[in-house]
Amino acid sequence: MVRREFAKLLLGLASIAVFKDVLQISKAYAADMIDKISKSDEQWKKELTAQQYDVLRHEGTERAFSSPLNDEHREGMFACVGCGLELFPSAYKFDSGTGWPSFYDSIKGHIETKTDYKLLMPRTEYHCARCGGHHGHIFNDGPKPTGLRHCNNGVALKFIPKEV
Repeated sequence: MVRREFAKLLLGLASIAVFKDVLQISKAYAADMIDKISKSDEQWKKELTAQQYDVLRHEGTERAFSSPLNDEHREGMFACVGCGLELFPSAYKFDSGTGWPSFYDSIKGHIETKTDYKLLMPRTEYHCARCGGHHGHIFNDGPKPTGLRHCNNGVALKFIPKEV
C-alpha cells in the first residue's frame, strides 16, 4: 500500500512539473502575441488614402514599379501604414526585380498568413498581425537564408529611418 501511495505521489509531482512547463511556454507565447485593433470601415476610409484603403482593407494590388519604397535603401524599419506595427527591418529587403518592395523574412509574429485562391492556384497571402491589413504574398523564390520572398505592396508600408 505504501508503494502505491508513493507512486501516486511521484506521478502527481511529475504532472505538476509538466503543467508548470506548459504554463511557462504559454506565458512566453502570450508575451509575443500582438494586441489586435479593430476599426469600422468608415474609420479606415478616413485614415487611409483611397489606394491604401483598397490594398489594406480589400486586398488590392498596386501597380508594379509605382512605389518609391522600391528605391529605399537606408537603414531603418518598414512598418504597416495602417497601424504602425514594425514588419521588416531594412536588412531583410532585397531587389527582387518584380516591381514591389521584397523582403526575405519578417519580424516573428508580426504577420499572419492565409491561403489565397484568387488566381486559382494556392498562394500564401500575408496580413499585419495587429490590424489585419493585407500586405502581399509570400513566394518560395527568395534569397538565402530563408529562400522566401515577401512581395509587399509599397502603399501598405511606411519607412522609418534609423535615427543616427
